[in-house]
Order: sequence, then structure tokens, then C-alpha cells
Amino acid sequence: MLNTWQEWVGTETGVVLGSVLGLPVAVLVMLLLALYRRFKGTARPWRNSFAEVGLVYGTLPWVWIIMLPGEEPGVEGKLSLVPFADVLDLLAHRDMGQIVGNMLVFAALGFFAPLRFAGLRSVWRVLAFAAACSAFLEILQFVLRLDRVSSVDDVLLNAVGAALASLLSWRWWRPKPAVLPDLRLVGV
Repeated sequence: MLNTWQEWVGTETGVVLGSVLGLPVAVLVMLLLALYRRFKGTARPWRNSFAEVGLVYGTLPWVWIIMLPGEEPGVEGKLSLVPFADVLDLLAHRDMGQIVGNMLVFAALGFFAPLRFAGLRSVWRVLAFAAACSAFLEILQFVLRLDRVSSVDDVLLNAVGAALASLLSWRWWRPKPAVLPDLRLVGV
């Protein structure tokens, strides 16, 4: 089991095991980055460091897995451009694992990006950004001839997963309501 470099970086098992073993490294990087930022006087050093490392650590393994070649690399993959066709087929075969897996690909991005980047502090912006990233990866899968199915449903599920994850972190990045002056104190 996982005796060669190829087995570590070229299989789903290797990527998952590498991610688990890399967790202490990710925590250490987050701590060192936060301490460095605190020393430099940067605003929100702990939150920003946690968000950046969480975004990368939570997204990169999923992207790595979906970019692994299929059974016959170099063979042109399949295109599925009919929205919801693959989802309905997966539901008919009760393959919820594939649906949930696709929704998790950009979940870390959806959760952490609004915490770190003000431009992504909207569920709709997260949805659009995740859809663009996912579309890029699906096109890349097809162009690189990885013997994978490039599907519009993957884009939809990836984007919806990111949007739902952004709702989980919403309380920490939501726009704060404007404070209106108390007119009773002003004398109006």
C-alpha cells in the first residue's frame, strides 16, 4: 500500500492519506503565519491566517483528486452539457456519495473566502466565483484528455456546495447593519 511516489500523488488514497498527514503542517503554517502577522501589526492576523490556510488546505486535495487521470489517460473524455441529466441519473441510482462529493469540492472556498476577502462577502459572489473555478477545472479536464467526464452538473454542484458552505460562515462575515442615531437623544 502506497509504496511508490506515484501511489502517493497519483491515487485518491494517496491524496487523502497525504491530506490527513499534512494536517499538523497546515496547523503549524497557520500558527506561524498568524504570529508573523501579529508581530507586523496586521489587522486580524489569526482570522486571516486561519481563513487562508483553511481555504487552501480544504480545497487543494479535492481539486487534486478531480484532476487525477481516469483509467486511460490521453483518451478524450466525455462531455455532459445537459443540465441536471447527471444529477437525475445519480439520484436514480441512489449514488448520493457522488453528489455530496461534488458539493464538497469548493466547500472550503465557500466557507473561508468571505472571511478573508471582502469582495466575496456575498453568497451570490461566492456562487459565481466557485462556478467559474469549477468551469475552468472541467474545461481543463477535457482539454488535458484525462479520461474524465466534464459535466455541467459538476459545475452546478460545486458552486451550490460553495454557496451553502458560505452560509455556514455567514455570521462572521455578514454586513453589519448601519447604526442610526437615536433621534430621542438629539432632541428632534
